[in-house]
This record gives sequence, C-alpha cells and structure tokens, in this order.
Amino acid sequence: MPDLLLELFSEEIPARMQRKAADDLRKLVTDALVERGLVYEGAKAFATPRRLTLHVAGLPVRGSDIREERKGPRVGAPDAAVQGFLKAAGLTSLDQATIVSDPKKGDSYIAIIEKPGQETIAAIAEIVPAVIRSFPWPKSMRWGKASAAGASLRWVRPLHAILCTFGAETEEPEVVPFEVGGIVSGNVTYGHRFHAPGAITVRRFDDYVAALEKARVVLDADRRKQIILADAQTLAFAQGLELVEDEGLLEEVAGLVEWPVVLMGSFEERFLDIPAETIRATIRANQKCFVLRDPTTDALANRFLLTSNLIASDGGAAITAGNERVVRARLSDAAYFFETDKGPLPDLDTLRDSAEKLGLDLAKPLDQRMAKLDKLGVVFHAKLGTQGERVQRIAALARELAPIVGADPDLAERAAKLAKADLPTEMVGEFPELQGLMGRKYAELQGEHPSVAAAIEEHYKPLGPSDRVPTDPVSVAVALADKLDTLVGFWAIDEKPTGSKDPYALRRAALGVIRLVVENGVRLDFRATLPQQVARFFVGMRLKQLNAAFNRVQDVADASVDVQILEPVAEAIRIEGSRAGFEAFGKETAPQAYDAYTDLLSFFHDRLKVMLRDQGARHDLVDAVLAGAGSPSPLAGEGGAARSAVTDEGARDASDVGALQTQAGEGTAPPHPSAARTPSPARGEGQVGASDDLLLITRRVGALGRFLETEDGKSLLAGYKRAANILKAEEKKDGEGAFAGAPDLGLIAEAGGIEEKALAVGLDKAGKSAAAAVAAEDYEGAMSALAELRPAVDAFFDKVTVNDADPRLRENRLKLLNQLREATRAVADFGRIAG
Repeated sequence: MPDLLLELFSEEIPARMQRKAADDLRKLVTDALVERGLVYEGAKAFATPRRLTLHVAGLPVRGSDIREERKGPRVGAPDAAVQGFLKAAGLTSLDQATIVSDPKKGDSYIAIIEKPGQETIAAIAEIVPAVIRSFPWPKSMRWGKASAAGASLRWVRPLHAILCTFGAETEEPEVVPFEVGGIVSGNVTYGHRFHAPGAITVRRFDDYVAALEKARVVLDADRRKQIILADAQTLAFAQGLELVEDEGLLEEVAGLVEWPVVLMGSFEERFLDIPAETIRATIRANQKCFVLRDPTTDALANRFLLTSNLIASDGGAAITAGNERVVRARLSDAAYFFETDKGPLPDLDTLRDSAEKLGLDLAKPLDQRMAKLDKLGVVFHAKLGTQGERVQRIAALARELAPIVGADPDLAERAAKLAKADLPTEMVGEFPELQGLMGRKYAELQGEHPSVAAAIEEHYKPLGPSDRVPTDPVSVAVALADKLDTLVGFWAIDEKPTGSKDPYALRRAALGVIRLVVENGVRLDFRATLPQQVARFFVGMRLKQLNAAFNRVQDVADASVDVQILEPVAEAIRIEGSRAGFEAFGKETAPQAYDAYTDLLSFFHDRLKVMLRDQGARHDLVDAVLAGAGSPSPLAGEGGAARSAVTDEGARDASDVGALQTQAGEGTAPPHPSAARTPSPARGEGQVGASDDLLLITRRVGALGRFLETEDGKSLLAGYKRAANILKAEEKKDGEGAFAGAPDLGLIAEAGGIEEKALAVGLDKAGKSAAAAVAAEDYEGAMSALAELRPAVDAFFDKVTVNDADPRLRENRLKLLNQLREATRAVADFGRIAG
C-alpha cells in the first residue's frame, strides 16, 4: 500500500521543542486522515535541529464510500424544523428525503447521504497546509510579507522547504501538490548545513533516510543519543575516566546536532577546589558539555566532553580550544563567587536587628546571608509575608515536629533558620538550581552539625514521585515544616490548585509530606498540627491588618490633621487590638479556619489516593478506610481544636497587641486569663484518628487489600453487601437507625436456630477482637478476626429468613445484621468497596 513522506525543513528548531513537535505532527496529520476514513498501518515522526519528518505507512489510494442515514422530524412537523433538517442534510426539498414508519412514533423523515471516498492525495493536500498553519508551537515567529490569502506564515523559525510525496513502493511516488506561505511542496530536501548543503531529490522514506545519512544527517534522535553516549564513554575510558551521565543533557545535545562528533577538552586543576556540583552546573548550563570523574576516587576530573555538529579538518582542535576558553572564564567566575560567599559581608552593622530576631551568629558567613535576606525584606508572597517571616514560622514548626520524628529540637530549629540562607549568595544567584546544595557546602565550611548541613540541602526533597526522600530526622523535621508552612499558608489565603493549574506546586508539596511521613514511618497526627498552623496564619494576618491601620492613622497625624477627627479611628483600632476584640475575632474566624483545615486534610487524602493508586492500590479501599475511621470533628463545639486554636493563638500574641496599644498611647493591656491555656483537644489525650494519620491509613489500606484477595475476604465482603442491601431496603420502611442497638440475645436463644446463635456469638467475639486489634494497630490481626465470621455469615444467609412473619424476630435479625455492618466498620466501611 502507498506511503506518505512529509518533511518540513526550516532554520534551527530549539532542542527542547523537537520531541513534542514531532509527536504533534504525527498526531495532527494521522487524526485528520482517520477523520476522512483513511486508515493507515503505522506512523512515525522524527526531528533534527532543521527538520520535522513524518512517515505514514499503509495508506489506501482512496477513502471508502460513506453512506449515512440522518434522522429528521416527523411528518407534519413545523416548517422551521423541516428547513433545519434539509439544510443540515444538504437537501433542497423533502422529495429527496425518505419517509419511514414507526408503530409507536409514527412517520418521520430520514436523509440518506452518500459521499464518495476522497482521493488520498487530495486529502493530504488539504490536511498538511492546515496543520502547518495551526501548528501548536510554544513560541513562534512571523516572517515575510502577508499574502493575498491573509497574514504571513508563523513557524518556530523560518520555514524553507516542504517535501511531500505519496505512492506505492513499486511505483514512482507523486508529489502532493499544495502551497503554504509561498512555499510550494516538492520532493527535494537538504543535507548537513556545512558538509552537504546542496539539494537532494528523494522518492520515498527508505531512500530518504539513506540519502540524509550520506549527507551527514542522522534522522533519528534516539540514534543520535546512542552515538553521543557511546563515543563519550569510549573517549572517557581511553583516558582512564568515567562519564558522569546526564539524561537531560544528552537529550538536549542530541537536539543540537545532526551529525554528532564528540570531543574532549580540559581546564586547570586549580578549579577543582570549587564544589563539584558548581563545576558541573557551570559546564552543563553554559556549554552543554558533560563532565568526567576519576573512578578510583569518584572525584571530578579536569576534563569535559563536548559535542560538535561537524567533522573539523583539524580534528576539532579549534572547536575544543574555543570551548576551553569559555569554560575557563565561567569557572573563574564560579571561583570568585565561591570565595566571596565564604567571606564576611561589608554591611554587618545593618544586620544586627535581623540577627537578634532570628537568633543568628554574625561571626558566621551563612548566618550573615540569612540576616541579609531578612533585612532586605524579600517577599515570599504578598499575603504570606517575607522570607524572613517564613523562616521564623518554619523554625518554630520544625522545633515542634522534632520530637515526633525523633530529631533534636535545637538542631531542627538551627537547620530551619539556615535553610534559606543561601538564597542571597552569589553562587545561587548565578545558578538557582544549586539552592540548598550550596547552603549545605557553606554550612559544612562554617562547622555546622552534619545533620544541620544535610537538612539545609534536603529540606526541598522530595521534589517529585521519583525523588529521594530524606531519612535523617533533622532533615525530615525541616522538610515537613517547610512544606506544611507552604500548604497551610496558601490554604489560609484561599490560593488552592484548580483543575490543571497549580502555580505554587502545592500538589507536589502535599505528596512530599505524604512520602516523608509514610516512608519514614512518622506518626504525624494532622489534627494536632494543622489547626494550630492554620490559626497562626489567620492571627498573623489579623495583626498585620491592625498594624497597617494604626500606621495609616499615624501617617495622617503626622500630616498635622486635627487629632479630634482621628479619635474615632484610633478608638476602633484600640477596640480591635484589645484582647476582647481578639476573642471576637476568633469566634468570627474559627469557621474560616475550620474550613481551611478540613479542606486541606481532604486535599492530603486525595493526594494519598493518587500515590497509592500509582503504587497499585485500589482507590476504593482508601475511601473505605477513611470512611471507617470514625474520627470526631476537629471543631467539636466551642472547645473544638480549630476554634480553640484561633482564639488561643490570639491570646498568645497579646504582647503584639499590647505593643500596638502602647504606641497609640493607651498602655499595655492586662494579661489575658487564657494566655497560658492549652488548646482543648478534640479527643482524648494521645489518641490519633485514622483519618489524621497518613501512615496508619497506608498500613490499613495494605492490610485490607491483602485480606480481600483471600477467599475469606471475598466471602465476607459478599455477606456484608447482602446484609447492607437488606438493611437499606428495610430502613426505608422503618426509618433510618431503626435497627440500631444490640439484638435481644434471649430472643435468639429462645426462637433462633443454630445458625443465628452462631452468628450472634461470632459477632460478639470478632467485633471485640477486631476493635482491640485496631486499637493496637494490628490490622492484619483485625482482618483475621473478621475472617472468622465467614462460616457463620454464610450459614446464616443460607438457613435463616431475615424478614420473618413475627415482627419481633424480624427486628431482632435486622439488628443482628446491623451489628455485622458495625463490626466491619472497625476496620473499614465495606460499603465503599467495589465488588
């Protein structure tokens, strides 16, 4: 069958766009062919820096004839409906329609539309120009003059030629005739820009690939990658070195060349004193070169590998020398940045207030940089404050989390205070991708504890589902604090992900929290953590509002306006800033804090479902475990955790409010009786609800999944479904909760059979055992306890009539089934399990 060969030849296409552009070309063209009834056998797209190529194999010469029946209105329908039908069907009168009869609906019109199959070459001539004009480049440019048909052509770079042929293997292919932006299609392509720039006439795909290869063009990007990697490894091995592989760089370099030639360059050994990551980042970012290491020491070597796009007459000596000059200059800059960052800042006297506020040691360079970051007032987010304020929050939270994860609180707090200190360094300013890593280097140089230095680098991790999760307890504490602060803050200001949009990477942050907790076996009770953090954000924002309002009054007073006019405004500020005002604020804000908390917890549950599903778990099991957890509401009346957290946080910030009043001339407010009060817990001391502990959810889901794979599990689930369906039907008659409470054991003993008695005894025993196992977090044991119910449940449904004629027996047996339903909820809500 005939094949289609299409090549779009242009100036250099950016490497990062080539893969997607090739995929887009294949999809757009093949989808359009299929829409026209032109089914193909296979299609493959290719990209080089100067061309996009598509080969579609096994196309028919002509599309199939299409016969379509389009139903119209009933006979006698209004004229408007008839006219709409005729227009849609392409008919001129009802005489061209057919009347069909239906015994129920009566007579109606149908139009039989027959379309002859389109010639494939004509279809291609329509499809390709349309694809070119609407191609989805991320960025494109317009050049040339506008034609009579409209604006000038847009393409990623100026388009020079279009090759488009169609024909069978045994015949001379035809050129598909069309024109786009003044470019007429043909059967000519061009080889390498320098080695073979002349025109090359081709017929079909096989000789096209061979002709390009002869003209020093490797069409397949994957093959170019293989050539570069193999040559690089060979050159490195010849020097007794080892290539530091980089898949992202390899992909990019393969998109920069059509005929790859790998060369080796070098730089002075003195530059090896710079951190290895900096050398690699410098050479990678600026020269797109690979670095090498000594396999005996695993240290970087003073060699690098570059990829040229041509075979130079001097063996590449001039190309290598040019790259070495640039690398030397870049490494000189990096060495200067590194030495500057290790030295003291010239303006230390201006940083003392920031250092005192954050508890920093200005004798240490990294502490100086953190103080500078705070002094500069670099904004993290307009509504969430500066980086300095954020570091204070993270440090406080890291200290609170440290005992939970087994970390030293002092080390966790210290690491959190220095976690962002490398942001204003010269090195991170030049190479932002080194943030965290350079902080670790500088921390090690100033003698910080190894765990503190590691946490500075690792608190950003994990950055994705495949990234490594920190295991050092200090790193875990700071990483959790950093991500929780981000999530709670954006939830407090109602900046949440919507649809596919997530500009602040909050889904990634939530997944990072989940992985930190689950993979490190951390028992983190969100109910004891999140409400407090939510409350702190709301109270912090309230204090900022009060200070801003007071400052506005002061500004007006300084402008010599009559103070009497300002008195009502000042009074309002004093009222709002009083402790009574803060309690009122707490009552107003508690519902907002509660909504933010519950919505954020739900967001964590959704992310957990995604993670477990990616790991092969069933999402319905997660729903079943969450629904069966039975955790109390975090806002249990006036004493609920979220409401209490808001009001108590307001009391704890009393000193700020008092200071505000002192500035206004009113003196410091008296101590509030709740200032030292501990927030009221939503449940008993130390109790952790299953829906609040992600580690427990994960363990319970795993145990439930394994249980349901057994015959006992499948049978018990079937028995539960049967019991639930019976109860649902009977509760519609008798009312919701009509069968709550324990069944009458005396009635069972009096009138019940062996099967009914066995189920009653089994439920009592299994229910207690399962509940005890869940309390001990022995989920496998809880499943085993429930599994013992299987024979009793099977026998009950086989021998016992639930809806007995005797209303007493009916009610008692329904209570027994309700007891079965409640017993399983100790583990999960079986009603949410599919199957």
